[in-house]
Amino acid sequence: MAVPKLEMRPLGNTGLKLSSVGFGASPLGSVFGSVSESDAVASVLEAFRLGINFFDTSPYYGATLSEKMLGKGLKALGVPRSEYIVSTKCGRYREGFDFSAERVTKSIDESLERLQLDYVDIFQCHDIEFGSLDQVVNETIPALQKLKEAGKIRFIGVGIISASPLAMGLLTEFGPPEWHPASPELKSACQAAAVYCKEKGKNISKLAMQYSLSNKDISTVLVGMNSVKQVEENVAAATELVLFGKDHETLAEVEAILKPVKNQTWPSGIQQS
Repeated sequence: MAVPKLEMRPLGNTGLKLSSVGFGASPLGSVFGSVSESDAVASVLEAFRLGINFFDTSPYYGATLSEKMLGKGLKALGVPRSEYIVSTKCGRYREGFDFSAERVTKSIDESLERLQLDYVDIFQCHDIEFGSLDQVVNETIPALQKLKEAGKIRFIGVGIISASPLAMGLLTEFGPPEWHPASPELKSACQAAAVYCKEKGKNISKLAMQYSLSNKDISTVLVGMNSVKQVEENVAAATELVLFGKDHETLAEVEAILKPVKNQTWPSGIQQS
């Protein structure tokens, strides 16, 4: 049976086509545990080889380490810049939030240097709910428009991107990192769901990925990766969904286990997503 290629989906009105699975580079900043440079580069190379063309990062992830690692990986690809799409962010940094025109203008130059790029395709304001919306609208966005005119960014925001389909580690067999801000009740329910899946010979992460990927209104499902193994597992989740469809029986059972915590969330902005 031929393995289908990753689906390419349009991003809003940008004209960009993103792979249905996007490479979330926050783990390259050692956010979920230490990652070597060789593993970081290898994961980027494997992602591109398997059809992933969208890579997302931020100066906040790993206090700029994620951008540096991703930059090394992208450089190692040795392909024309037009063959991959890069997104980074502004406004949130290790030292805190700063959506001022001066800071975001400086921010793009710093990011481009770390990424070893002349431009990024998408530039986003990071966690604006923790800043002043008046400032973002009246100061930040006009500054970003100038950066677009200068050719340093192609698009601001745009489209629908599903981030963190594994809920920052909650929907994994290993569970979330210690810093995860979810309530004990939510963590316990997710752990029970993961155990149930494992007992049935299923992987809750793959189930969660396929649940998100099945929504065609979402341009790409962005998931953190820091190893070749994780890249292969996430791409397999997408290709198996095309070949075999969703596992409705297991999904129904997992939804029943998680029903008591349905729609429960946590305070945002505490750590990387």
